[in-house]
Amino acid sequence: MTADNTSIVFSVPYADDMRRLGRSIGRAMKAGDVLVLSGPLGAGKTTLTQGIGQGLHIDEPMVSPTFTIARELIGRYQDGSPARVIHMDAYRLPGSDNDDLLIGRGGQSEADRQRSRNRLLDELESLGLDEELEDPGPGTSIVIEWGSLMASALSDDRLEISISRPAHAAYSDRGELTSDGERTVTIRAVGTSWKERQGEIDL
Repeated sequence: MTADNTSIVFSVPYADDMRRLGRSIGRAMKAGDVLVLSGPLGAGKTTLTQGIGQGLHIDEPMVSPTFTIARELIGRYQDGSPARVIHMDAYRLPGSDNDDLLIGRGGQSEADRQRSRNRLLDELESLGLDEELEDPGPGTSIVIEWGSLMASALSDDRLEISISRPAHAAYSDRGELTSDGERTVTIRAVGTSWKERQGEIDL
């Protein structure tokens, strides 16, 4: 692990390690938190989220909600208070990290970025999810995958988690996508709340 004033970086070789890191994050969470996960397909976002769910004492598995956009799960925080967790997957929404507009143009234009953010926020409004993000209610925290482009619009106080892995490490000897293989997880605290708790996260 390495750290600076705003970020900590972990090397994570195995899926079990990713879940362990997720559990540590989940145990550090409290009501009102917003977590934004980014990384390529197969990077381990859902595996990390499973660990977060375990750290929040959520009984049902936190699987990717890709086809439903958002799922609501119930657990509890470390202080014993009820936790209502909204797990969102923006992969299929316009303006997400997967947006063809940004991928096709290399994400170089700030105007493109702003248009994509607006498209994603408009889509969330049409789904009725914008109110959940603006006023999540007591005991609620939000975990969103593929949402880094709209992170600044979600909350001024958030935890941004970026997962990267070498392309060759994504596949087994048989050419199959594997859940193991060295990953680099960069955790960046934005705002005061997570900066105070960042030291609680460990692998």
